[in-house]
Amino acid sequence: MIDEKLASPRSYEVRTYGCQMNVHDSERLSGSLEAAGYIRATEGQADVVVINTCAVRENADNKLYGNLGMLASVKKEHDGMQIAVGGCLAQKDQGVILEKAPWVDVVFGTHNMGSLPTLLERARHNEEAQLEILESLDVFPSTLPTRRESTHSAWVSISVGCNNTCTFCIVPTLRGKEKDRRPGEILAEVQAVVDDGATEVTLLGQNVNSYGVEFGDRQAFSKLLRATGSIEGLERVRFTSPHPAAFTDDVIDAMAETPNVMPQLHMPLQSGSDRILKAMRRSYRSTKFLGILERVRAQMPDAAITTDIIVGFPGETEEDFQETLRVVEESRFASAFTFQYSIRPGTPAATMDNQIPKEVVQERYERLAALQDRISREENDKQIGRTLQVMVTATEGRKQAETARLSGRAEDSRLVHFNVPEGSATPRPGDVVTLTVTEAAAFHLVADTPAGGKLNIRRTRAGDAWDRAEAASCGVPSAASAGDAAPKVSLGLPTIRVATTPIYDPSDSLR
Repeated sequence: MIDEKLASPRSYEVRTYGCQMNVHDSERLSGSLEAAGYIRATEGQADVVVINTCAVRENADNKLYGNLGMLASVKKEHDGMQIAVGGCLAQKDQGVILEKAPWVDVVFGTHNMGSLPTLLERARHNEEAQLEILESLDVFPSTLPTRRESTHSAWVSISVGCNNTCTFCIVPTLRGKEKDRRPGEILAEVQAVVDDGATEVTLLGQNVNSYGVEFGDRQAFSKLLRATGSIEGLERVRFTSPHPAAFTDDVIDAMAETPNVMPQLHMPLQSGSDRILKAMRRSYRSTKFLGILERVRAQMPDAAITTDIIVGFPGETEEDFQETLRVVEESRFASAFTFQYSIRPGTPAATMDNQIPKEVVQERYERLAALQDRISREENDKQIGRTLQVMVTATEGRKQAETARLSGRAEDSRLVHFNVPEGSATPRPGDVVTLTVTEAAAFHLVADTPAGGKLNIRRTRAGDAWDRAEAASCGVPSAASAGDAAPKVSLGLPTIRVATTPIYDPSDSLR
């Protein structure tokens, strides 16, 4: 007699920490598991819990082992449960994870995500943990099955790895040297996700504007941006993250001259001090960074520019920090992700002299955060009265239920909350609403329509895709989806994705 537990599909859950690259990797992990017959857990404890880790900051280790500790007791009560750990921290720590948490079943790295289903089955069959860490890619990740989490937006990787040698960063060690996809492959994937209903695409790379280094074309990235303009149905193109040292005017021209490339730029500053930038091996200086921003705004006056900044790098003096404050004030960032420097073993900065005391780093962090919060509020105040085209998202606001508002992203990626007046139609995720900004805060805008008014809604193909996905998930085929519902998992090309904003943990006091 067949064991019912073995006969029924096993459920899974993927937990993700880190950047957009990790979020996209988790979509591939989900796709690979579903292609192997697993189903996403919707209630109760999943049979398989996959943790996709980040190694950029020191608290990543604590977060992982804290989670594994809690899962150990859950596993004792859940017969047949498996735990898998992958991603950057797994690539870095490798066998250390199994030493500290011997109840983990599978450890895999950044280069062999597609092996997860096989490793899980092997661990079950052999009744012992499986460790597989490759030092280079076995297949390019974009060829793996992918389960996207949004019907209207898609990540598309244009490269993996990084050739830079920033002294604080462990990513090149864990992701390897840059490998570029051919332009035709990228455009084919963009076309595929657009055909599936997506109207927004974010091009992903550790350093997107160095794209083309493998095949010797210094203008490959600007050409790629322009090529996306010819894809019918693609309304919004974004990219992240470029490196200031490689940022060239042909990219600015392409952004300004390609209608569907959005007026948004996320470009890491890291420090405003030229001395610290040199110690970081960032290969640009504050004057060049500010010059790029000036040229971007000359061609796109309404562009929203965001950044990353590290506070407390080894040797940072008060004078160095004041330079960061100066550059931030001049840059007028729409928002900034600010981080307290933390030692990452294996990086040159980890062994540098003059590590800054925690209390000094904390105090500087708070001053920088206060400055940026003020600037963000001032820049958002300028949006009051403006009319924006807002693409509706499924969930963006923590207080949506309390305020009865929906949320979306403007073309410059600002978060906008808005009401649905009584008697008005309700937009679907992916639809575009024309709204006038009525209020502003540091981290969002409000665009409420007066009572008695109606929303100006443009129904889109992405909204239609949302309807099809909802009907399919409820097991009720709609007229539009009865014969052509898109599969939840695409073999090699994504079909659903999460929001395009950077993914950081807001609970760790480091942003």
